[in-house]
Order: sequence, then C-alpha cells, then structure tokens
Amino acid sequence: MKMVAKLVLVVAAATGSAQAHDVPVNCEDCADWNKPIKPFNVYGNTWYVGVDGLSSVLLTGPKGHILLDGGLPQSAPLIEANIKALGFRMKDVKLIVNSHAHWDHAGGIAALQRASGAVVAASRSGALALQSGTNGLDDPQYQADPVVHVAKVAKVKVVRDGEILKVGPISVTAHMTPGHTPGSTTWIWASCEGQRCLDVVFADSLNSYASGDFKFTGNGNTPDISASFAASIAKVAELKCDIIIPVHPGFTDVIEKAAARTPDSNPLIDSNGCRAYAAEASERLTKRLVQERGG
Repeated sequence: MKMVAKLVLVVAAATGSAQAHDVPVNCEDCADWNKPIKPFNVYGNTWYVGVDGLSSVLLTGPKGHILLDGGLPQSAPLIEANIKALGFRMKDVKLIVNSHAHWDHAGGIAALQRASGAVVAASRSGALALQSGTNGLDDPQYQADPVVHVAKVAKVKVVRDGEILKVGPISVTAHMTPGHTPGSTTWIWASCEGQRCLDVVFADSLNSYASGDFKFTGNGNTPDISASFAASIAKVAELKCDIIIPVHPGFTDVIEKAAARTPDSNPLIDSNGCRAYAAEASERLTKRLVQERGG
C-alpha cells in the first residue's frame, strides 16, 4: 500500500495503557484506514481486533494470547478497546508479532507492548526498524523527506524463517517473505472448532510499490531483489491456507466476507485464497519489472 506521510513526528513518552497513545501519523489514507469497527470472530480462537483498513488479529489461549500487528500509533487504543470488548484482558497478551515495520502496521506496537508487557517479535530487519522507530535505506518505501518516526520498541526478539513461537498450547510460525520490505514476514497457525482445524495465514503485503527512485531490479545503491520478491510470492501461494487475512483486510475483502457469513456458508474459508492473493501480486510485480527494465 502506498504511504505518503505529511509530517515529521515526535514520539510522545507514555507508560501503562495504550489509551495514553503516541503521536498519530498523518497520511493521505490514515483516517480511512483507522475507522473503528466491531471486533469479530474469524474462526475458532482467531479474532479480528483491528481497524477498518489495517488488520490486527488476536489468537487466544488458556495460558495467554498472541497479537499480530499494531496498526498506526492512533490504532493502538482502538485495538485495545476491541480486545477488551471481546472479554479478553490486555495483560494476558503475552506475545506481539509484526508483519513488517512500516508505521501503518507497526506504529501502535510500542503502546500495545506498554499496555500488556508482552514480548515483541519480528524478523531481523523488522526488529531493527522497530527499535529505531523508522525504516532503513534498503526499504522500498523509505521516505527521506519527511523521515517519519514512531515510538521505538526497546527490545525485540529476532525470529528466523520457519521458527515457531509458542504461548502455552498456541503457536504461530514465521515465514520470511521479503520484497515489500526486507523484513516482511507472513505468519501461520491452526485454529479449531470442535474437531475441524483450519490453517490461518496472516499474509504480509506483496505489493511491489516503491517510493523515490527505488528499483526492485537495483539502481546502483540497492541490489536487485526481484528474484527474491518473486520467490516470496511463490512461497505464499504454496502455504497451507484455509483462511487468509492480509495486513490490509481490503486486499481480500475480509470484513465484507465476515459480514456475509451464514449458518451454512463462510466466505472466509477459501483454500484458494493464498494462491489468488499471490497471483495478483505476481502480475503487479511482473508489470513493475517490465517498466523498470524499460520494456
């Protein structure tokens, strides 16, 4: 998703609840993305607790919960309110994991970590961005003017490709899918209803948008990452995937599909969801690479 920030931000120090949230980011799409919505059950112990345009997912368990992504800085109090509205407690969130460290998916993590005391985990590149509060020069959407800063996360656990993170009996598995950012990570887990268990995929963005003069084929200052990006897209297509929740829910109409459920039909369950998501991304990347190569 294209991101255009209008202000250089100064982080506000805060402790305790995410209600004492950090300075918001102003961007072209931020107000629309951050519209509050009612939280809802996705399947089994998987719950959507994010906002209208930015996904945040809660995986619940008897020994504590796992939260995936934190939206914008101004999303944090809305995510916290949604978690509480479902009857869960912030202090029972033991782990927060990140898809990628752009401020529209990671901006609220610092406040949510303060509110819960949870461990924060991300890829090596993502961890560096979370700890610095901004993206690195190797990010396709690095913004030099203005440089956008959000609250820093002091300590981040670095995860490897294929690593499984557990909270009691529940777990999520990290799949590195670099391209949209160097540290992009897709997370998967299983959720069950009775004897039926489904594979849920929290799919990171596969959007081949870049700002400035960045080229996925390399431009002298950055290497050619076109092959690794294509490999990430292929990797997502091959994941075991019964339900896909992209980091922007509109990518696969998650909210609309949830609202359309009936006792006999659940449009969220689609074993072809990841393949379709990847196919669209592959087409966009191919067009982008043709343009970069002067085709």
